[in-house]
Amino acid sequence: MVLRTPPPSRAHLRLLAAADTSPPARRRDRYGEIADRRLAAILAAEDVAEEHGLSAHIRTTCYVHRRWVHQCISDPMHILIVTGHRWCRRCDRTVEVQVDETFPGTVELFCDGCGVPPDSVANREVLRACRTSLSAMHGGEASTLYVVPDR
Repeated sequence: MVLRTPPPSRAHLRLLAAADTSPPARRRDRYGEIADRRLAAILAAEDVAEEHGLSAHIRTTCYVHRRWVHQCISDPMHILIVTGHRWCRRCDRTVEVQVDETFPGTVELFCDGCGVPPDSVANREVLRACRTSLSAMHGGEASTLYVVPDR
């Protein structure tokens, strides 16, 4: 007895134009101008991860400034009073950030108002993100945090 199977249906097959198969331009070339290809790849990877649930507060890169987060964390844009990121609730002042990029790198938060290092969940997230960013930047060809293929 020979069982016959019907030929595969062609009802769902169609010709695709090149525009249908290529990723959207904003994704493909979003970080194309960045010389540091590891940074560009990690920016893109964290963008995708953020779309799938990664908290923006623990990114190691900044998509606004297109840099490692420790390099731009002192920008006023990174102060979030409501959540307490870079904010001292003790004296209601901006928390300053001091970063030393010299290997292995250090990050410190301090408040000019009360002189007490701010210790809140939000400010610990700032420290962790900056320290991870420093570590990733110093990772060389194969970071211990990320494995990024060459172009």
